[in-house]
Amino acid sequence: MAYWYNASNSLESVSYMVKIINNKKKRKIRSPLKRKALLLLMSGLALGLTHSSRTQKYIFKNLVREWKNIDRQYLYRIIHDFKYERLVDYRESKDGTVKIVLTEKGRNKALSFKIDEMKIKKPMRWDKKWRVVMFDIPEKRRRERDAIREKLKNLGFHELQKSVFVYPFSCRDEIDFIVEYFQIRNCVRYGELANLTNGAELKLHFGLK
Repeated sequence: MAYWYNASNSLESVSYMVKIINNKKKRKIRSPLKRKALLLLMSGLALGLTHSSRTQKYIFKNLVREWKNIDRQYLYRIIHDFKYERLVDYRESKDGTVKIVLTEKGRNKALSFKIDEMKIKKPMRWDKKWRVVMFDIPEKRRRERDAIREKLKNLGFHELQKSVFVYPFSCRDEIDFIVEYFQIRNCVRYGELANLTNGAELKLHFGLK
């Protein structure tokens, strides 16, 4: 017995399946509460679950305020989604409780949220110092180079010249985070200067006195 199939229909089906798979890979977390949950887990605020309703009430009662601000049922649904997407893993203890921990994929996702929401706090008074960020990132890592340049601009840095940026306020922690996130520690230099030759122009640019 011979079996016949329509080649064009088969190709369309394959194309459709590939599109579905790609959409799943590119799936983004837009829910603010889901973002918050991932960031809380990354910051070390533990979350435990259990099958026992009595123990469950005890765990929820003793959760830190940040977790309590998320509706309990919605929180369980969030964790279930995270598990399905392999963003978290479960570690069961001897007493039957389950600790929720971030996977490497979940940590990277949380880091991406943190860098997207990053802002530099401006002090009441300027300390008269300039923060300078310089980088020399090879062409093979052009994507990271373009990303860090765009991020510095979004944070308010002024580009003195190609790959040299300046900012008037303390930002060492933020720069360290960006460098670690893009894994370009050996390509970036950070310094603080009391004087720059175009200081007057920079003061005008940043609205400083």
